[in-house]
Amino acid sequence: MTVHGIGSTLALPAEPETPHPTVATQPPLSDLLRAILEARVPSAARETPLDPAPRLSKRTGCDVVLKREDLSPVHSFKLRGAYNRIARLSADERARGVLAASAGNHAQGVAWAAREQGVSAVIVMPETTPAIKVDAVAAMGAEVVLKGITFGDAKAHADELLAATGRVFIHPFDDLDVIAGAGTVGAEILHDALGDVDAIFVPAGGGGLLAGVAAYVAAVRPTVKVYGVEPVDADSMARSLEAGERVILPTVGIFADGVAVAQVGEHTFAIAREHVAGVIRVSNDEIAAATKDVFEDVRAVVEPAGALAVAGLRRWVRESGASGLRLAAVLSGANINFDRLGFIVERAELGEQREALLAATIPERPGAFRTFCALLGRRTITEFNYRLASRDAAHIFVGLTVRDPADTAALVDALRTADLPVVDLSDDETAKVHIRHMVGGRSAEVRDERLVRAEFPERPGALLAFLDALAGRWNISLFHYRNHGADFGRVLMGFEVPDAELPAFRGFIDGLGYPAATEDDNPAYALFLR
Repeated sequence: MTVHGIGSTLALPAEPETPHPTVATQPPLSDLLRAILEARVPSAARETPLDPAPRLSKRTGCDVVLKREDLSPVHSFKLRGAYNRIARLSADERARGVLAASAGNHAQGVAWAAREQGVSAVIVMPETTPAIKVDAVAAMGAEVVLKGITFGDAKAHADELLAATGRVFIHPFDDLDVIAGAGTVGAEILHDALGDVDAIFVPAGGGGLLAGVAAYVAAVRPTVKVYGVEPVDADSMARSLEAGERVILPTVGIFADGVAVAQVGEHTFAIAREHVAGVIRVSNDEIAAATKDVFEDVRAVVEPAGALAVAGLRRWVRESGASGLRLAAVLSGANINFDRLGFIVERAELGEQREALLAATIPERPGAFRTFCALLGRRTITEFNYRLASRDAAHIFVGLTVRDPADTAALVDALRTADLPVVDLSDDETAKVHIRHMVGGRSAEVRDERLVRAEFPERPGALLAFLDALAGRWNISLFHYRNHGADFGRVLMGFEVPDAELPAFRGFIDGLGYPAATEDDNPAYALFLR
């Protein structure tokens, strides 16, 4: 199952990796099962709960449960594999210490596991790693070495340190002890009181978690399907399974940075090829929508990779038509940068196909703006940008809440029937990421413009009530609104008001009944709009 057309994507060149001439042979399933059952995972890491997701269950028509790996001591499943690998070091290896290269959850997992077991750890991280992550690793007692700009730079330096120091390298996914530690997630799901599931959805990434869960489930309850989930712009496992061999992605999208892997592991690929039912590709908008789903059900803010399995579950249900099944999704991590939240919130409604973005052209005549707004009906407006373009027509960029794509299509038809040309931009990546924030600018056609900043009550019909009160006395030359989730909406408006009519206009503004102020002397307005 593939999504055609993706959400917001920042793709970086994939780090070069040397492909192995052969694929690792999968160990016997009995050996994998024994390794998982004997995995040494600290009591602090188990057992994370399997929580019901009532809202998501109602929406999908299936009984959805969420495996809460976001609640581990390092807010990620990575602790399991790292701890198991370090616990199995020989006395000589423990004395030499461990080494890892990571800018994310693996670094914290290794640092925590090494501290708990009294083993020296060095973690190489790119210089661009956010300070909050660097500080978290250092606080766990690991020595942090910052090197280079990309993960590839950090990994190359780690290789040099490995040769120079003789430390033991802890691989983030392609190690059988790491896979076995991650596989305990699958064991806990099936052993839980809610673990009588029909399918489990797991983020793929390098494949350690996916391989471990799939191996355990195949050995213990083979009727349960295990699906991997990947972003459509970081789908190395899906492409490898399709090709029958490991492939290297030329570029990797980093929105879900926890699974931004150019090439899956030898061991993980071999296990996934035998025991994974399929890999589902999802867009970044779907990941953002899944992040919102998780928050609404369990009040947790997970990272994009942590919400990946939920996004895949939703897509699988929608495309398969499944209903009445019990489905589990692994919330793999919650180490999210705070500055990422704004983007996720903005894209979540688009990912759920409950926000439409439209560009419309309306004739520049009295009442046309009100006619357009009336056709929008009682739909909640999330964003509204209007700027007078010429004396013949004006352009509007509007975002609004819809029930589903059919609702969007009906609105587009209604606007076109009213002779208001409109373009649906809901799937236009450039419009969603850039153009929506660039609408406006100076207009040579505007005369005697007066700028007003106001706070509208956040309720249906507030804009139409304002337009009715205006009654066409002054032409609107600029209008901008964005929904901020408060009980009032902040609006910026421009009106063409001749000097002789200023007293009447000011009286109108003062009589609105809600906060409003003129902004004619605003320096930003003078620079960019006047």
